[in-house]
Amino acid sequence: MKKYIKLLAVSGLLILGACSDDFLDTESSTNKDENNFYKTPNDAYQGLISVYDVLQREAYGGPLLISEQASDDCFGGYGTADAQADIEWDRFLYVTNKDMNSDVWKYAYLGIYRANILLEHLDQVNWGSNTALKTRYEAEARFLRAHFHFMAAKMFGDIVPLDHTVTTSEFLLPRQPAEVTYALIASDLKFAADNLGPENYSQTGNANYGRITKWAAEAYLARTFLFYTDYYEKPDLAGVVNKAQAITYINDAVSNSGHGLVADFANLWLAASFEKFAGEDNTEMVWAVRFNGSGKGDWNLNEGNRFQVDIAPRGGNIGPYATGWGGATVNPKLYDDYAAGDTRRDATIISYKTESYNGNPLNFDAQARDQRQYTGYSWKKYCPITNAAGVAIVEANGGNFQIDNYQDYAVIRFSDVLLMAAELNLDTNSALAADDFNRVRDRAFKDTAHRVLAANLTKAVIMNERRFELALEGLRYFDLIRQNLTIAKTAIDNNTGGDFNVTFRPETLGWFPLPQSQIVLSNGTIKQNPGWN
Repeated sequence: MKKYIKLLAVSGLLILGACSDDFLDTESSTNKDENNFYKTPNDAYQGLISVYDVLQREAYGGPLLISEQASDDCFGGYGTADAQADIEWDRFLYVTNKDMNSDVWKYAYLGIYRANILLEHLDQVNWGSNTALKTRYEAEARFLRAHFHFMAAKMFGDIVPLDHTVTTSEFLLPRQPAEVTYALIASDLKFAADNLGPENYSQTGNANYGRITKWAAEAYLARTFLFYTDYYEKPDLAGVVNKAQAITYINDAVSNSGHGLVADFANLWLAASFEKFAGEDNTEMVWAVRFNGSGKGDWNLNEGNRFQVDIAPRGGNIGPYATGWGGATVNPKLYDDYAAGDTRRDATIISYKTESYNGNPLNFDAQARDQRQYTGYSWKKYCPITNAAGVAIVEANGGNFQIDNYQDYAVIRFSDVLLMAAELNLDTNSALAADDFNRVRDRAFKDTAHRVLAANLTKAVIMNERRFELALEGLRYFDLIRQNLTIAKTAIDNNTGGDFNVTFRPETLGWFPLPQSQIVLSNGTIKQNPGWN
C-alpha cells in the first residue's frame, strides 16, 4: 500500500495549484521541485493551496455520496444501465467493482501527502520576523491532515496514519489501531484550535472565506470526539482530548465565533431559495469547500463541483432544476418523517409528485428518463438550477453541466455546531444543551412552540434532530454507526420490496470495503475489512 501512495506522490503530488486573489479559486497548476522550492513565505502559501486543492477532488464520488447511499435516507439511484457499484453501496454488496472505494482512499492519502510535504519544509522557509505566519500555515496544514485522516478512518476503520512522508523502507506499513490514528487527528486539530486567531471569514466578499479558522478546528474536534468515543466506546479522544476539553472547545465555538444561523433554512440552499439565497459565504458556514465554474469544460481542472451532477434530476432539466444523473434517490421515509410545519423538508427534498413550477406540475416520467430506483423524491440541497429561460445556469455561463457546477460544499454549519454542543453538554449542563438544541428547532419551525424541555432532551432526540437538520450532507450514516450497529441496522434495513430491499450487515462493523488494489500492492500487509471477502 505504501508503494502505491509513494508512486502517486512521485508522479503527481508536486503539482501545486497556482494562487489567485481569492484563496481557493486556483486557476492552473505549475510544476515545482521541492528541493529548490519552499524558500519564501509565498512558496509556503502555494504549498498550502496545494493541500486545500485536494478538497475539491474529494467531492466527486467521495464519502458524501457513498455514505448517503448507504444510509437509510437514500437508495443507489442513477440509470438502469449504469454501473452496479451504486446499487452495491446501497445494499452492502461488493461484487462488480473491487476498487469501488479507490477514490476515497486515493484522495485521502493525496491530501495527507501534500500536508506532510508542506509541514516538513516549513523550517527551511525564510520567514523573517513573521513567525506568526509560519504558525498559521502549520495550523491550517495540520487541520487538513487531520481531515484527510478522518475521511479515511470513518470509512475504513483502521488505516495507516502518516505524520511524515514515507521512505522506501516504509512502503509496506501496516494499518494501525484506531487510537493511533485518532491520537494524530486529535493532536493536529488541537494544535489548529489553539494556534489560530479569532478571525471569522464567513462574511460576504472576504477573500479568506474557505480557509480554516479556530472555530472550524474546535467544531471538528467535537465531531471527531463524538464519533470516536461513541463508536469505540472510549471516554476520551485517544488520550489527547478529554470530554471536558471537548465541551470547552465546542462552547467556545458557539459563544465566541461570531457565527450564527441564517434566519430561513431554505435560504441556505440555492435550489430552495433562488433570489433569496443567502450566499455561500454566509454566517452559518463555519467551513465550506469552495468551487467555481471557471473550468469551462476543461476536464483537467478540478475547480467545479463534480458532485452536483450526481444527484440532479436524471434525463433533462425539469422546472427550475437542472439536469444530472439521478443518483442517490431519496427514501420516501425521510420525506414522510419530517413533522408538519418543519420548513426543512421542502428545502431539502424535491417532491416530483407534489411540486409545481409556474403553475405546472413537474411530472417526472421515470421510465422515459431511465431512472433507476425512482422514489418520487430527490435532492434539493446542492441541486443545480436553471435560469428564467429554462437553461442550466452552468451551461448558460459556458460551462459543462457535468464538471462546472459551482456551489460550495458545507462541511460544518453552525447548526451542526449547536447540535454537537447540545450532545456534549447533555449530561453536565442540560439547560445549556436545551438552549443550543432549541435554537435549531426555532429556526426549523419558525416559532417557539416546538421547543424541547431540558428534562425531555435525550441523545436519541438530538440524533433524530440531526437527521432532519443535516439530511443529505454526508453525516447520517456515520451518526448511525457511531450510536451502535443495532441502531444502524434498524434504521437502514428496508423491506418494501423489489429494487428497494436493503439489508445492513453488522459483520462489516459499519466499515466499507478497502480497494482491492491496495490489498494487492500491500503484499499481504493489509487484509480486507471483515464481511467483505
